[in-house]
Formats: sequence, structure tokens, C-alpha cells
Amino acid sequence: MSILATWLRAKDEPFFNPFFARHPELQIANALKGAVNLDEADGLLLTGGSDIAPELLRQPIPDPSVLDKDVDLARDRWEFSAIEKAMARGLPIFAICKGMQTLNVALGGTLKLDIPGHNLPEQKNEDVQTLRTDRAASHRLEKVNSSHHQAVDALGDGFVVEAWCANDDIVEQMRLRDYPFALAVQYHPERGKIYDALFEDFFAKIDNR
Repeated sequence: MSILATWLRAKDEPFFNPFFARHPELQIANALKGAVNLDEADGLLLTGGSDIAPELLRQPIPDPSVLDKDVDLARDRWEFSAIEKAMARGLPIFAICKGMQTLNVALGGTLKLDIPGHNLPEQKNEDVQTLRTDRAASHRLEKVNSSHHQAVDALGDGFVVEAWCANDDIVEQMRLRDYPFALAVQYHPERGKIYDALFEDFFAKIDNR
């Protein structure tokens, strides 16, 4: 049985569980519920959540008032450590929303700390945000959902952008070059019905390790 390491909030479990249920061979090791041994993990899933704790950002913060007040420093420290250990072993990584931002910062990147137009009620669960996608991307979606107020600014080491918001060029999808598999998306594939291929690609990389 393969082990998928993650930090998954209780309110997010109902969205992810249908994808997990299709793969009973996967054991979900949720660090929120107990210790996870990254030396035994076969993949890393970085999910959505509150803003990264400001002490872990690699940039000035001109206006701290734009940041979430309910940051989870314990989670952030675990995820930064998990990224380092996972990459040292070449584990498949799938990073979603905050997870994409965390992966970017962990690899030396920075964030746009507050952006407009990406957290409207109709965007949260509906695939209405149009993308501009690189032709070389393995996964190409015309429209996605959106629920975030921060975004990638300067890219972390090794990233190549695969898709941008068509309206304002906010980075919506990127991957690590010269790495077995690390896909990061700013949208929420767990909340929709058009994203199965993203999860299946990730799970297949875990199974084939």
C-alpha cells in the first residue's frame, strides 16, 4: 500500500474523499491527525488553507493587515519540512491553492499578498475563470474555479508556468522542470467534476514509484 502524506483540514475532507475512494491502495497519512513519517511516504499532497505565516515568507510585508489572522504556523512548518524531505527523495507532489503558494515560497519564490477578482462567490465552486494555457502543458483547461486572495509573484527555483488567468495573468498552473512530478495549481480541482485527470496523473505517479 502506498502512503500519501498531507495536512488536510476536516472541512476539506468531503471534497477530497471521493478522489481518494477510487484508490483504496492509497493510505492517507494526515499530519493534522498525527505524526507522519516522510521517510515512508510515496507522495505529498499540499492543499488549501489560510495564508502562510508571515515569518516564513521571503519578502517584505508593507501592509500586514491584508494577511489572514488565523494562520497555522505548525502546519506551515510541517509543510515546509515535508517539501524538503519529499524533494530530496523525488516524491510526486501535487500542490493546490495555498499548497501552490507554499511550494513556491519553499523554493525561494514570493507572493502577491493581496489581489482582487479571484475570490468572488460565483467563482468558488463554478468553473468560470478563463485560462490562457501554454501549449506544452500536459493538462489544459479552458475554465477553472477560483478562491484565493494571494498568488504567485516571483517564481521559485525550477518552476515553469503552464497557465495564467486570461484576465490579469495571475499564475494558475505551474510545474517543476527537471523533477519527476511536481504539479501546482491555484484553482481547486477537488471542488469540481472536470479535474479527474489531474488527480489520476498524480496517483499514477505514486503507484509507479
